[in-house]
Amino acid sequence: MPSEKILEQKKQIVAELADKMSRASAGVFVDYCGITVEEDTKLRAEMRKAGVEYTVVKNTLTRFAAKDAGLDGLDEILNGTTALALSYDDPVAPAKILNEYASKHDNFKVKMGFVEGKVITPAEVKDLGNLPSKEVLIAKVLGTMNAPITGLVTVLNGTIKGLAVALNAIAEQKAQ
Repeated sequence: MPSEKILEQKKQIVAELADKMSRASAGVFVDYCGITVEEDTKLRAEMRKAGVEYTVVKNTLTRFAAKDAGLDGLDEILNGTTALALSYDDPVAPAKILNEYASKHDNFKVKMGFVEGKVITPAEVKDLGNLPSKEVLIAKVLGTMNAPITGLVTVLNGTIKGLAVALNAIAEQKAQ
């Protein structure tokens, strides 16, 4: 039986992890077994640059924290080596970075993820990681909104040009 002091420390760790998981816009659980320290250091640096919090987590404590955060269905993946990547701003960032990393390293596996409090499968994490960046999506939407306006301007410009040509022809005819 653990002492009261250790039990309180674990409860505090669970509470902090549950708070982080509930505040995060997205998170991805990975099995990092078999990667070298150098590879892990590069991955952590890339995560920090993208504003993603990446930590190794204890499965038992994570199981309690996930339950407290309202994330059900994670029990089956919380075994073996587990790391958690959390993003508070960009829900695509952890999935994009970890999918890219997993494609280059066979022993690095995406276990599961969550977005806005909903648990998603590894396939859905991969799909999320394949989405274009926020800036690209905004540009596509703006381009789509701009297309009808551009078409209208082109048509109106063509009509005005046609009117000018017709008036010019009438003027030349009267001049003769």
